[in-house]
Amino acid sequence: MAHDYLIIGAGPAGLQLAALLERDGRDYAVLERGSGPGTFFTRYPRHRTLISINKVHSGYDDPEQRLRMDWNSLLSDDPELLFTRYSPRYFPHADDLVRYLADFAAATGVRAHYGVEVTRISRDEHGFAVVDGEGRTWRAARLVMATGVSQLHVPPIPGIEHAERYDTFDTDPASFTDQRVLVIGKGNSGFETADSLVEHAAVIHVAGPRSVKLAWQTHYVGHLRAVNNNFLDTYQLKSENAVLDGTVERIEPRPGGGFRVLFRYARTVEALRELEYDRIIACTGFRFDASVFDGGSRPALAIDDRFPEQTPAFESTSVPDLYFAGTITQQRDFKKSTNGFIHGFRYGVRALHRVLGQRYHDAPWPSTELAASPEAIGDALVARVNRSSALWQQFGVIGDVVTVDGGVARYQEEVPVAYLADGGLGRAGHRFVATLEYGPDHDTVDPFDISVPRPAENDATHAHDASYLHPVVRYHRDGELVATHHLAENLDNHWNLPAVHQQPLAVFVKECLAGG
Repeated sequence: MAHDYLIIGAGPAGLQLAALLERDGRDYAVLERGSGPGTFFTRYPRHRTLISINKVHSGYDDPEQRLRMDWNSLLSDDPELLFTRYSPRYFPHADDLVRYLADFAAATGVRAHYGVEVTRISRDEHGFAVVDGEGRTWRAARLVMATGVSQLHVPPIPGIEHAERYDTFDTDPASFTDQRVLVIGKGNSGFETADSLVEHAAVIHVAGPRSVKLAWQTHYVGHLRAVNNNFLDTYQLKSENAVLDGTVERIEPRPGGGFRVLFRYARTVEALRELEYDRIIACTGFRFDASVFDGGSRPALAIDDRFPEQTPAFESTSVPDLYFAGTITQQRDFKKSTNGFIHGFRYGVRALHRVLGQRYHDAPWPSTELAASPEAIGDALVARVNRSSALWQQFGVIGDVVTVDGGVARYQEEVPVAYLADGGLGRAGHRFVATLEYGPDHDTVDPFDISVPRPAENDATHAHDASYLHPVVRYHRDGELVATHHLAENLDNHWNLPAVHQQPLAVFVKECLAGG
């Protein structure tokens, strides 16, 4: 069983890549240990409500713009194959996503083998050998890991084995009635868990070494979401709950039941304090499982060994022809953009598909030709930043590229900016790169504080001071960044006013080309 590609995992990323390979007639197979697509979501999140938004009524007729508000659909050529048809709820039930992924797999014809558990991966001069639980060997020239973060990340706390785990604990709130509970972890899983216990537990503490970061301020959707932050209200309004800033140093069972916790506060003079709880739940995040790789094929890991280390082409930095897709590609933009989520990595997977096409199938990055005039280039960029869902979702990570050669300009969509900087599209004399970005200090500004000065809406003169999402166009000459132009922010995200957006951009493009 030899293939050009083996994809491990039939979650959203594995299905997205498989559908693209299937469309192009490539030789591949998907191996999934579960009984069907999206097995992860049959169990997670534990309280069954997704935090990926599903805004069915967006006001847009354009399907591309509608994807800006649809965080669960995968990309396909079928306009009917959208998650918004599966649930009207803004935060849908996880079971709806499982149903959608099964239908997506069937409709796109992906070649997936279910009930196949990968037990060992090795690599030799002929490529990869993947052994499954029944002793069969699958071979491929290239391997794509789309397994997600399938294992709980357990911090090295003495006594952590006494804590219940987010992936296995009993989620019935009634079992916590009148108990003192410690939740370790200040992410969405921690607060999701704490919020579910508010009506039953006597006292709930949520602990972690860093300050709580709110997604509405940082614009990183993996930070604490409003749908999970009711617990903060119970803390600040004195309902016997608290958020503790500091580290759990040790957990010990008490002779009469429960646990004694040695806690080190982060911002008080009190060095250590003993706290007592009836139950402890570890909600400390997840990590990539690299245990199936033998020594010669094991990829280098990063970020506390939680993710595989990757090049700008989503390839392992240490194992050639080993690629990654899906939430594990957040190593490239950790806690900054959206590769950790479906609405982000669906575009990253499409970019990976194009990278593979370039490298192994002589398929150039898709492009269209346009006139090399400043007006034509400016109009093309304005049209795309006003419509593209990829630039909207993958802010600062994916951009559109216009390359000018003589009297011809070539427009290439959805290029990872790091891949471009790494030479992925080759060198060029004149190149413009358009992205959507927040200002550099956007996560330090309270967006609800009216005392903080900010540029007026549609203020082209001070557009570079904007902290909210807005288009940025950079000009590179012979591979070097020469100039940067910001388009003024707009409340409705419409960057197409002639005097404010289009004309200043055309002038910028003209000056750049003239200077070369």
